[in-house]
Amino acid sequence: MSATAIIILAINAALINNVVLSQFLGICAFLGVSQKSDSAKGMGGAVTFVLTISSLVCGIIYKFVLIPTHLEYMKTIVFIVIVAALVQFVEMFLKKFIPSLYEALGIYLPLITTNCAVLGVALINVQKDYSILTGTIYGFATAIGYLIAIVLLSYIREKMVHNNVPKAFRGFPIVMITSALMSIAFFGFSALK
Repeated sequence: MSATAIIILAINAALINNVVLSQFLGICAFLGVSQKSDSAKGMGGAVTFVLTISSLVCGIIYKFVLIPTHLEYMKTIVFIVIVAALVQFVEMFLKKFIPSLYEALGIYLPLITTNCAVLGVALINVQKDYSILTGTIYGFATAIGYLIAIVLLSYIREKMVHNNVPKAFRGFPIVMITSALMSIAFFGFSALK
């Protein structure tokens, strides 16, 4: 792929087809961790690491192990194991070196294992027959899009605490409305195609 094609792919993955706001993958952690900007940034960073590395490792395993042995049908199970191992690594790292972030993320950190965005990107890389490098760039750009979306929502939620929201919309309903409005706003990036 040319450099221009890679830049277009990255912009497409991060903004136009944002994994959370356009494809609606990874919603659980997106809504659960976005109450505070610090935990949202931490979750975005953890997802960025896991998504990028899993795209690279899954691409390598698929191209050099599953295809030569004709075990392509095992890709979903293999990818799940790779993602789970990477999440365990991130969890151990945060627990040892950044315990405050580990505590802030709570139950949502292990949920990266079941975050369908991570598995979805690995499967999209295979489906679109991306090379290992292209798939890794796509995974990184997708993760940056996730980071942008979760941090933006966290900033909005922090400001909403000080607003006079009608009683019927307090809590989760206003968060869903805000997410829907963000999705509509990101739809405006489709003009970049």
